[in-house]
Amino acid sequence: MNGEQTAVALHAADSITRAGVTAALRSRPEIRLVEPDEPAPVALVVLERLDGAAQQLLRRLQVQGSPNIVLVAGDIADPELLNIISSGVSAVIRRSDATPDTLVRLVKATAAGQGALPPDLLGRLLDRVSRLQRNVLNPNGWTMAGMSDRETEVLRLIADGFETKEIADKLCYSQRTVKSILHDITNRFQLRNRAHAVAFALREGLI
Repeated sequence: MNGEQTAVALHAADSITRAGVTAALRSRPEIRLVEPDEPAPVALVVLERLDGAAQQLLRRLQVQGSPNIVLVAGDIADPELLNIISSGVSAVIRRSDATPDTLVRLVKATAAGQGALPPDLLGRLLDRVSRLQRNVLNPNGWTMAGMSDRETEVLRLIADGFETKEIADKLCYSQRTVKSILHDITNRFQLRNRAHAVAFALREGLI
């Protein structure tokens, strides 16, 4: 990977920013800048602030299947951190810290499937996730993965080899309820069947 050139689709807030980033990275042999509408393994998004237009751009890139996003932005408020991560951003750096060397490093790391956050942003993100889990999810019986206690219990019993009727009897549910729970899980996480659902839950450490 280190010796390969990585194609990077550049998305900038304005033409001056785009020209500056292009000039800074044009001579770097490790990357090749392409137009925003061209396919590329990494999207480099350079913004001043995370306003509504910025959030729309990140969501559009996610919908379009951009696998790796490097975000360069000004100051980032705590409420924006979860939105950034949930929008598929793999690496974040402040504009004041962005140099050609750091951008190339983040692009290469992101292309290799790695993520990166400044230490203070990582600490703030973990604190926010912890408060979300403690104050919102736990009281309502949900996990960070978006599954309720009863959903994980159904999957745990499926993993143990129980059939729908047996699960219904054990949990005092109707068979229809068990089937509905499984249907909700497979739809929400785009899973193919109950075996895929169990594999997903095992991989995510839910059961």
